[in-house]
Amino acid sequence: MEHIVIIGNGISGVTAARHIRKNSDKKIIIVSTETDYFFSRTALMYVYMGHMKFEHIQPYENWFWKKNRIHLVKGYVERVEHTSKNLVLKNGENIAYDKLIIATGSKPNKFGWPGQDLKGVQGLYSKQDLDALEVSAPNKDVCKRAVIVGGGLIGIELAEMLRTRDIPVTFLVRETSFWNGVLPKGESQMLNEHIAEHHIDLRLETNLVEILADENGHARAVTTDKGNTIECNMVGLTAGVSPNIDFLKDSGIELGRGVKVNRYLETNIPDIYAIGDCAEQHEAIGNRRPIEAVWYTGRMMGETVAQTICGNKIQYSPGHWFNSAKFLDIEYQTYGWVFSERGMKENEQHFHWRHSQEKICITIAFHKETGLFLGINTFGIRMRHEIFDRWLTEGRNVDYVMEHLADANFDPEFYSNYEQEITSKFNSDFGKSIASKKKSLKRIFAIG
Repeated sequence: MEHIVIIGNGISGVTAARHIRKNSDKKIIIVSTETDYFFSRTALMYVYMGHMKFEHIQPYENWFWKKNRIHLVKGYVERVEHTSKNLVLKNGENIAYDKLIIATGSKPNKFGWPGQDLKGVQGLYSKQDLDALEVSAPNKDVCKRAVIVGGGLIGIELAEMLRTRDIPVTFLVRETSFWNGVLPKGESQMLNEHIAEHHIDLRLETNLVEILADENGHARAVTTDKGNTIECNMVGLTAGVSPNIDFLKDSGIELGRGVKVNRYLETNIPDIYAIGDCAEQHEAIGNRRPIEAVWYTGRMMGETVAQTICGNKIQYSPGHWFNSAKFLDIEYQTYGWVFSERGMKENEQHFHWRHSQEKICITIAFHKETGLFLGINTFGIRMRHEIFDRWLTEGRNVDYVMEHLADANFDPEFYSNYEQEITSKFNSDFGKSIASKKKSLKRIFAIG
């Protein structure tokens, strides 16, 4: 019986195990040190906020694994010996495999800051991080202030978590505006305002210099490049994540920033695959990044590699980019590509609309000359994924999208609708110019 070993029990590894079991009778082992059982990583924040208990974010009952003959081993893999197809664990145990799937996920970035390994300094990624947060910041009496270093999705989640327990938060962001390396100017500015409204001390263009220790080796303050010293009891390092692959450095497996894979998720070593946050495509797929630390792409990779291992070899094909998140009270969705000003392509044009009173806005990206719809960001308006995915596949132009924008609205009944206002502003800003450009292009093609 073929023996499949998976390192990592996140969404990628567990999805691979489930789909291999659905399609085969192979022996399956999952090796992980984090927890005994799989949990939904994106829901960790809701445990701290009191919305759920930890057992509520475990999608499967504990008996599920034994019933489905997926053997779980709690241990840390120190070495992969591919010539003998053997894993060496930290406790000295050896595990043989016929096929190996590396699904070790990410780890929080550290940049050599003095004091970054002190007690009370942590990321927000693992169950261990959640446990550490309960020690360092259980309430405002123990944690008089927290400092978060690094803007982005994880940073804003951690800020929201701490504020639910009335812990004062200072947020250090090196950019000139929150997440403006990803978001267009109007959206980023709106989030700056929203963060301030939640009594979070947002400090833009500010970098961490050092984390200072008390007599017990616990964080007591940070210093910044603005010359400030900020007293605190907890420091959150949320300046992004990177693939968790340190244990593979001498394995013979080709590494870049992550584990290098082809479109079939195969490494340079036969019978070894990599999926999820730790996998790096040799060549980016379209506009997508070679490494994508996103929940749904990890799940898709798990499904893909399971098909290949079970004899139906298929390429990983993530389709059009999409994602969703929540910035405090504002829901965010993105479909296709809407780049920030510094990342915009030469022929990319943006249309931005913002509500005059509410924290609601959209940005639509389209080709300047042809009007081809490229993508949309929405804040505070829910849209239907399947409709935008279809429009991107069909190559619809921006006029069509504006005309049918109401069809994509997914807000519940009795919510306000803004499509008429949005369309009116678009027609005012771009309607005539786009129409004239399209007529000019038709004349050029007719003459040609």
